[in-house]
Amino acid sequence: MARTAGVRATVRDVAAETGLSIATVSRVLNGATNVAPHTRDLVLAAVQRLGDRAPLRRTDPPAASGAIYVRCPYVLTDYFGIIVSSIAETLELHGRQLVLNAGEAAQPVRVLTGLSERPDVAGAILILPPDPPEDLVLLRDQQFPFVVIDPRSSPPRDVVTVSAAHFAGARRLMSHLVELGHRRVGIIGGPQEWLANDARMAGYVAPLADAGVLPTPELVRHVPEPNTANGYLAAGELLDLPQRPTALVVFNDKMAVGALAAAADRGLRVPQDLSVAGFDDIDVSRATTPMLTTVRQPLQEMGRMAVTMLMRMLERHTLEAVHVSLGTELVIRDSTAPAPR
Repeated sequence: MARTAGVRATVRDVAAETGLSIATVSRVLNGATNVAPHTRDLVLAAVQRLGDRAPLRRTDPPAASGAIYVRCPYVLTDYFGIIVSSIAETLELHGRQLVLNAGEAAQPVRVLTGLSERPDVAGAILILPPDPPEDLVLLRDQQFPFVVIDPRSSPPRDVVTVSAAHFAGARRLMSHLVELGHRRVGIIGGPQEWLANDARMAGYVAPLADAGVLPTPELVRHVPEPNTANGYLAAGELLDLPQRPTALVVFNDKMAVGALAAAADRGLRVPQDLSVAGFDDIDVSRATTPMLTTVRQPLQEMGRMAVTMLMRMLERHTLEAVHVSLGTELVIRDSTAPAPR
């Protein structure tokens, strides 16, 4: 990418040449210390290739200054904690401070409507926000930059979101069980109003339909809160049916732990008598006996991608992809096996 002699490159030119963000290029050119040596060398080499070593003139409007507000109104356990940690680490690389709103006590508090009036906050990342959809619409209409990770309900138009490919992950998991010969599969879903639950339920049903099986209502349960206790109760109901399922697919790994306990209390061996599969691939999936077959969500990448998209918004870029869905991976372990005869 050569430039006409005497024409100074812009920061945007160098960013395009290197694939780095404008903020990163700016930190290198301003002599910031929080830049990796490889990144610094990459930027300086690009400046040299672009042909003019004079200080670059910046034609882009400066990025909005201020901290990033992260709202995660849940207990920061191994699921939400992984996402928040990834966000914090990535914001540090961008030289941004983090203002954290977390904990279940924060769920009923309406904080979004006042964010745009806070001079110390430049943008926000909202994780599975329980806030009313109208609050998201108002925040969007106020031209306040924010990104939603794993929206709880269908996001308003033009709201930037990052999520995992829930449908594809659930479909691949159920296909695995169908290939093992399972046809009578119990499905334990999450809260019915959650968008992720709708996508996973559709993914579970598709391979069964391809095999000529339509799930009956008696084999489906939904829980108000996806935790271990509710997984235990829902699994118990399915396993106490006159004709019990040969496999259970569960909304997340924590609920799958409850399903394993329910099976053990009924003298069922996993996977010889019953296959059990979860979703998320958090640490607990590798701490059970047997270890859980599950679907790995890219939790760290979801946090990094949300920060990247928010930084682009703060730098006044136009985003071509408003809704980003990151791929999932089926992780087969010892909790699934061929259906018993």
